[in-house]
Amino acid sequence: MNSLLQKTAEAWRNRALTAKAEVFAVVGIINTLIDVNVFAIAYGIFGIPLIPANLLAWFFAVSFSYAANAMTTFGPESGQALTTRDYIRFVISGAAGGLIATTALVIASRFFLVITAKLISIFAGLPQTFFFRIYVFRSKRTEADRNRPV
Repeated sequence: MNSLLQKTAEAWRNRALTAKAEVFAVVGIINTLIDVNVFAIAYGIFGIPLIPANLLAWFFAVSFSYAANAMTTFGPESGQALTTRDYIRFVISGAAGGLIATTALVIASRFFLVITAKLISIFAGLPQTFFFRIYVFRSKRTEADRNRPV
């Protein structure tokens, strides 16, 4: 029975990629809501131009995403610790997705309502995002931690 408990605990700490993807998706949904709402307020209410409004929304969203992913999706790898170094790496790793999304927003806004273009832009930047996040949250556990009984 103890062996089963140890294996279960280890499986939880080292969640499979699909489990990580599921949690990442939930964080992503909340992140998308933050991104869209900050963008809508900045662009629609305050009249901030398209690209600066998108960058502002991206900054809010990437900051939330870092904290949420460090504590949940990649909790075992990050030690559930928020660090300036990892935050900077997270922002840099997301910059390619942000650039792709902003480019998609500018192009799509020529053919669709701006809010529809914003949603299209979010999905355009997603493919690279998950895999770059793995780079940021590499395991920080030492060999001794990995071999320590549960």
